[in-house]
Amino acid sequence: MAKRILIVEDDPVISDAVARGLRADGFVVTVTGDGEQGLVEATEGVFDVIVLDIMLPMMSGYEVCRRLRAAGSPTPILMLTAKDTEHDEANALDLGADDYLTKPFSFVVLRARLRALLRRVPAEHSTTVAVGNLVLDSETFRCSRGGKQIVLTAREFALLEFLMRNQGRIVSKGMIAEYVWDAELDIDSNVVEVYIGYLRRKIDKPFQREDIETIRGVGYRFASERLARR
Repeated sequence: MAKRILIVEDDPVISDAVARGLRADGFVVTVTGDGEQGLVEATEGVFDVIVLDIMLPMMSGYEVCRRLRAAGSPTPILMLTAKDTEHDEANALDLGADDYLTKPFSFVVLRARLRALLRRVPAEHSTTVAVGNLVLDSETFRCSRGGKQIVLTAREFALLEFLMRNQGRIVSKGMIAEYVWDAELDIDSNVVEVYIGYLRRKIDKPFQREDIETIRGVGYRFASERLARR
């Protein structure tokens, strides 16, 4: 599955160039240009790495990083800045950033730093995710519920993983399309609903569950605590 990267950078020249390069490398990239929206994206979405500028409108990268770490987010953060002092680097690392790169930088170096961060897989982003007795392993591409194996297609697996990693949160059709279909899906289509139906028939109905909730007019939520109505 393609790795997802969030870029929070207010310079469109830099963000566009980095995004194009990363997409060419096969990454799924989301870009936003201010700190407040970056915090929203980082909190509500699922990303493997966050590239975070320090000098941002609305909210500084320092504050975004501080809030993410205070909330318990384990996502690796690579901070960017036009500054070049040991004090700035120390501040970023003290707040929980995993790496630091000073502008101007080489895309080759940025890519190498990102790949290094991706090799450091935190426990929360391990290959296995479990909610109740439902278990997914993205390394072996296996799904089971109560020990019973469930066969999923690649799209179904990606959709279920996204829902499970966002357990308890409402995720919109657009968020699902961006993660599962790399934003290439027309979110006005009914493809998301169709795949939600596929999943329900495989992971819910045979086990008398209703874990995948529809929030009308908003999106979906993986609840994991609801038994199916009889």
